[in-house]
Amino acid sequence: DFKQALGLKPEQLPIYLDEICSTLYSSAYKQLNTTHGSHELIHETDFQVIETSMTEGHPAFVANNGRLGFDGSDYRAYAPEAASPFQIVWLAVHRDQAAFHSVPGLSHEQLLVEELGQATVDRYRQQLRDQGLDPAHYLVVPAHPWQWAHKLSVAFAPYVAQRRIVVLGLSEDRYLAQQSIRTMFNVSAPHKRYVKTSLSILNMGFMRGLSPYYMSGTPAINQWISELLAPDAELQATGFTLLREVASMGFRHHYYEAAIETDTPYKKMFSALWRENPLPLLKPGERLMTMASLLHTDRDGQALLPALIEASGLPARTWLKRYLQAYLTPLVHCFYAHDLVFMPHGENLILVMQDHVPVRVIMKDIAEEAAIFNTQVQLPDAVRRLVMDFPEDLKTLAVFIDIFDGFFRYMNQILVESGTCTEADFWGEVADNIRRYQDEHPQQRDKHARYDLFAPTFRQSCLNRLQMGNNTQMINLADPAANLKIVGTLDNPLAPWAPSAKAAPRPLASEVAS
Repeated sequence: DFKQALGLKPEQLPIYLDEICSTLYSSAYKQLNTTHGSHELIHETDFQVIETSMTEGHPAFVANNGRLGFDGSDYRAYAPEAASPFQIVWLAVHRDQAAFHSVPGLSHEQLLVEELGQATVDRYRQQLRDQGLDPAHYLVVPAHPWQWAHKLSVAFAPYVAQRRIVVLGLSEDRYLAQQSIRTMFNVSAPHKRYVKTSLSILNMGFMRGLSPYYMSGTPAINQWISELLAPDAELQATGFTLLREVASMGFRHHYYEAAIETDTPYKKMFSALWRENPLPLLKPGERLMTMASLLHTDRDGQALLPALIEASGLPARTWLKRYLQAYLTPLVHCFYAHDLVFMPHGENLILVMQDHVPVRVIMKDIAEEAAIFNTQVQLPDAVRRLVMDFPEDLKTLAVFIDIFDGFFRYMNQILVESGTCTEADFWGEVADNIRRYQDEHPQQRDKHARYDLFAPTFRQSCLNRLQMGNNTQMINLADPAANLKIVGTLDNPLAPWAPSAKAAPRPLASEVAS
């Protein structure tokens, strides 16, 4: 009915319809199969039970669970909400076409021993020797079982035949898919690192590969940002933490590279990275929840967020104040103090909870989605890709679109519909948080004025238009600003609280905790 108004091209319309159908399929599965209600989840201490119980991650996108490439069996085996542990495939790859990169002090040998154990490493090396191959010429890398079955064993068959790719076997450990689907958590050994691999399914505007070129700089970027932020007293005070991607591996398919000059998912079919685990960061009495849980509603229509606030025993605005101090303050500080922005949606943030209240946040997915707006900053070559030359009037969209429009508006709706607080209460707390930060950092006054978070309006960046315009690669990751679909403006919900506004006094709505 709306294909003309939406501007969907004839060749993209059936793909988008597939994505819509798959999203509805996923939604129905979650409604029928979720066993933990919101009131159970507020007391749940197993991080993975919460992770696999979520109903919503990217509400701004209509077709947000496409996962084209999965059939019904794959869905039940590998979708996060299916909560089915599975084994991953370990492969040996020839060093001529593969490269390993890591943060200082972490070698390939050490990583393998920590992830696989010395006995398994020795067994894999003997397997290579038994085939007449020298283990010194190979790197060991994980692959998603779906990727091996559907892509690597076929598209990389010449390299398998040449024994430049050698199957070593399935992992002894079992893994659970995280909300980001190609990231896996080791449930057999929960202290081990996350593993993230290429997964060539079409999902929300991209084929979910991993570029071997990007992998070459991933650990260096994580290390650089970590060293930049570590001495920052403001971030130390909020407890803001990064989960570093500490090692990466990329395998290059020379045939595709020789044939295809442009960027393509076919060059991103075989890479992997290892990310730090958040569990060792916990203190006594703390537990983890994905921030997507703040948008979760169970099969009975009970939202998790109001139940959390009620269980905390705090007035709603007090709870919000603490949440915003943990989440919003460090992001605003990184924006103003370091010209650094992340992609801080619900799936990319892990909340550290104590007594049902967020006390700090952990940021993940660093290298692919962080950006630096200062084009004059001197950076190591491996880190230069972080620099994004955004127009001045679009830089604040990192707050307005990615945080306000992309997350807070859905969170606010849940709070208002549940009677937990009013819209004025919610946005008033957001305004107080930012104004308090700005008052405490008068040395940034010029930046606060140039990038005004209390402006009357902000430009509207249309995420669904991006996906409908090109649902196989909706933006060029090397130049995301060039592809934005800016259409009109939105009213800024913070405008009534602007420091210079001549507005009526802020309403003192009752603090409702239920």
